[in-house]
Amino acid sequence: MRFLLDDEQRQFATSLDEMLSAAGTPGVARSWAAGDFGPGRALWARIADSGVFALAIPEAQGGLGPLPVELTVAYEALGRHAVPGPLVETAAAGALLARLGGEPAAAWLHPLAEGKAVATLADGPYALDADAADAVFVVEGETLRLADGAGPVQPTLDPARQLSRPRGGAVPADGPAVTAAYAHAVGLARLSAAAQALGLGRALLTQTVAYAKERRQFGTEIGSFQVIKHRLADTLIALEFAQPLVYGAAVTMADRDLAAAKAAAGEAGYLAARTALQVHGAIGYTEELDLSLWIRKARALRDAWGTPAHCRAAIAAA
Repeated sequence: MRFLLDDEQRQFATSLDEMLSAAGTPGVARSWAAGDFGPGRALWARIADSGVFALAIPEAQGGLGPLPVELTVAYEALGRHAVPGPLVETAAAGALLARLGGEPAAAWLHPLAEGKAVATLADGPYALDADAADAVFVVEGETLRLADGAGPVQPTLDPARQLSRPRGGAVPADGPAVTAAYAHAVGLARLSAAAQALGLGRALLTQTVAYAKERRQFGTEIGSFQVIKHRLADTLIALEFAQPLVYGAAVTMADRDLAAAKAAAGEAGYLAARTALQVHGAIGYTEELDLSLWIRKARALRDAWGTPAHCRAAIAAA
């Protein structure tokens, strides 16, 4: 089977790229890392106006979806531009609440779809950007909890990704339906994170190829060196192999396909980050270089919502 995006989906990707290119996302990411969420929330509203956060929410509940392929297109663009914030977690929270229904869905789905609220859903014991979110959701067994606070922020490799332990809060829902809804949300989180990692890896490769054509050593472009060519080729192949897995998973939404997509895209994005760092040399370590915003995010996306080892175990179990 040959899978291609249709004209409308390609136009959607182009419009997002144009909007994000003009938004100055490196500056937004640096402000977010410094605790100034204003620029990020302003960009969040513009992303919501494009319909991105409504794609995971059914039309009957105030969204535009579920449209997993369009969601993948959108999150690949968000990854290409290193947009900060709990993007994956907001989509996952929307999917969780939409599947669960009831009072939590009625209270939060419309604000999430419209970008008027930012939510985060805990991945294990930690929640991403809890201090920037309007709602922090935690699932523990058959219990859904709306946390009323979070502990101290934990340092991470990416300053624009702040982790903390949620605490306290009301229990708006419990029972087996919560477990089933959370499983659905995890699948959507894996798809969104895989798409982000794919977009991030593409952006890193593009920037690295451009640098390899400009940087000269021994009187010639470093891109002409065989070892550099091999590194760039290996990265391209990894991304090319990951892309059909990601979009195939968006079509089937099968647990095994979602795990395979997450493992492949996460590792491809991380390989792109390592290649970028090696090709750029010492300059790649500097925080002043915008490239660092992409490099630091790659490791986090690789491991969020299922490390490659965890995803491969899920594939074997399926």
